[in-house]
Amino acid sequence: MARGLKVLFGPAPRPGRRAAWVVLVLGVLAVHGCVTRSVAERMADIEADQAMPARMDVAYVREMALSTPPPSATPAAPDTPPVTATAPKPRKPKPAKAASAPEPASDPVPEPMAAAPEPVLAESPEPIASAASNVATATLASASASASDADTQFEWPASTRMTYQLTGNYRGEVSGSAQVEWIRSGANYQVHVDFIVGPKFAPLITQRSTSDGAITAAGLAPRRYDQDIKFLTNSRPRQTIVFESGNVVLANGDVRPALPGLQDTASQFVQLTYVFSTRPEMLRVGSSVEIPLALPKKVALWTYDVVEEVTLNTPFGPLTGIHLKPRSNDQKAGTLSVEMWMSPQLRYLPVRIRFEQDAQTYVDLMISQPPEIQ
Repeated sequence: MARGLKVLFGPAPRPGRRAAWVVLVLGVLAVHGCVTRSVAERMADIEADQAMPARMDVAYVREMALSTPPPSATPAAPDTPPVTATAPKPRKPKPAKAASAPEPASDPVPEPMAAAPEPVLAESPEPIASAASNVATATLASASASASDADTQFEWPASTRMTYQLTGNYRGEVSGSAQVEWIRSGANYQVHVDFIVGPKFAPLITQRSTSDGAITAAGLAPRRYDQDIKFLTNSRPRQTIVFESGNVVLANGDVRPALPGLQDTASQFVQLTYVFSTRPEMLRVGSSVEIPLALPKKVALWTYDVVEEVTLNTPFGPLTGIHLKPRSNDQKAGTLSVEMWMSPQLRYLPVRIRFEQDAQTYVDLMISQPPEIQ
């Protein structure tokens, strides 16, 4: 047996060498332990950076009451220049004849936009609700600190949850549900945009987009945007945008200067409520609005036209919808267009949202019940 051990391990070291060998082994173990601890601490830091902010809890106890919409705005003259949302005072429109109230349409859903060259939900689909890296999602910039006194009188709505019926087409007709949730706690806010394509027990696509930030005198100031999307059993890596002082770190790692009033694709919906409530002239049919938006791969300034005022037939009654549509010349190949219909009867919240890649690939959200509020 002793001879067999010598064959395996060699002759036993002499006492001096044995002590040196023990010291060497202990040193290696100590270094390995330090490296392991350092790596573990670094991984913990990375996980902490990647972890989404905790979701704020809120209980919804009542329905939002409908308010009387203001009179229809006078259409702007055709040569009225675009209104920049960050301008202290919007340009006064040229006089024009007052528009008559539109006739209620038997089918309020407009015809699909012209087809774009590439489908959004292909083998590697673009996320629909977030509009990913090249969407024209309309998110108005906040009004400047020098805006009118109406800004100081604005009261942010209580925490609100809006529920939508989802219809659309992706290799055939699809249906589902969606929610836009606005939560505020003191000077902090969260906006969650969640939707499910297909049945809840076996969804084809699920997506959650979250904006976390601060409420300021000039509107919402996002700190972080996160987006998760899942196709059947496959999940895409989370996309995160971090808003820093003067800069924004995009999901692809690029650092870009932050434009004044910059929003993300979730905060936009509530920011619209702020801007339109304090500056309703920006919703004048025929006018245009320029909007800065942080997308996963770029920061873009888009132009949106206020094209019409329509009546939308909802399960709880007709609502006025003011239609915002991105300009076609702002769209590039493969982009996802986002149209929205804001209702002055519901604090200018979006009562209909349409995400479209082409006439055969789109998702349409229509409000399905009165908004729930805290």
